[in-house]
Amino acid sequence: MILKLAKTGNVMVAGDLYHYPEERTTHNVPTFEYNKEQSLASRAMIEDYIKKNHTQMWRGHDFTGSMRLKKSPEYYE
Repeated sequence: MILKLAKTGNVMVAGDLYHYPEERTTHNVPTFEYNKEQSLASRAMIEDYIKKNHTQMWRGHDFTGSMRLKKSPEYYE
């Protein structure tokens, strides 16, 4: 899901695209993925989109990254 926020800019909520934050730089795919090649191709397409559209990626399984995000009552605009 991609949100286009007036002040924050583009934000992608990536869900299960990456299961662990380090996968984004190591290009590792967990053994439980159904199709490793398809997962890598999808990730490459998404990374290209992020660069071209200046988009932040928020990952659901990134505990450390999630801790840096604003929490209620703060919010993103």
